[in-house]
Amino acid sequence: LGMLSELKFPVPWGHVAAKAWGPSDGHPVLCLHGWLDNANTFDKLIPLLPRDCYYVAMDFSGHGLSSHRPAGSPYHFLDYVTDVRRVAAALQWRRFTLMGHSMGKTKTSLKAQLFSFWYCFISPQFCFLYPEMVDKLILLENLGFLLAPEDTEAWLKSKRMVIDRLLSLEAKQQTPKARSPEAALQRLLEANRHLTAEGGAILLQRGATETPAG
Repeated sequence: LGMLSELKFPVPWGHVAAKAWGPSDGHPVLCLHGWLDNANTFDKLIPLLPRDCYYVAMDFSGHGLSSHRPAGSPYHFLDYVTDVRRVAAALQWRRFTLMGHSMGKTKTSLKAQLFSFWYCFISPQFCFLYPEMVDKLILLENLGFLLAPEDTEAWLKSKRMVIDRLLSLEAKQQTPKARSPEAALQRLLEANRHLTAEGGAILLQRGATETPAG
């Protein structure tokens, strides 16, 4: 297909890696691999697909060349959906095609089948949460994402709010400011009106870190 390139997108714990094929100005297609897999899943498939598209296959966190989350951190499936949102934002894609793959048919143990079953929900979950961003959904050995009708609205509202707030906070992150002990106490008291000055000073003994700047 030509123009094969490696990509890296910064995230708070490191980076999400990806590989891309085709012209960067082509129709955007984001490719999502299955459980314990990585972006190389698509190596043999992409060359057979239309050449006027820009295919980006990402490694989910902890897979392929992407950074692992910090030791002890769980890998929730909604976190993978959030990774997709991060990558789309980094690529500045407002609308794109999503192609997802599940390995459910290649695993033999019940546990592996269950994990693969849930993995196949990542693409449909993203479409459900951000339908305005997806023009087409392509599922390879995959299933749709189904909810009971009475749960749909609440699930959509709560999960999208969680992802959007998280990404908004990450975008606003700044280097922590150094403050004098007095200024730190004043800020703590302003944010917690129920605290006394004595209580705030006690908390700051373990809640503040001294730096060369103050």
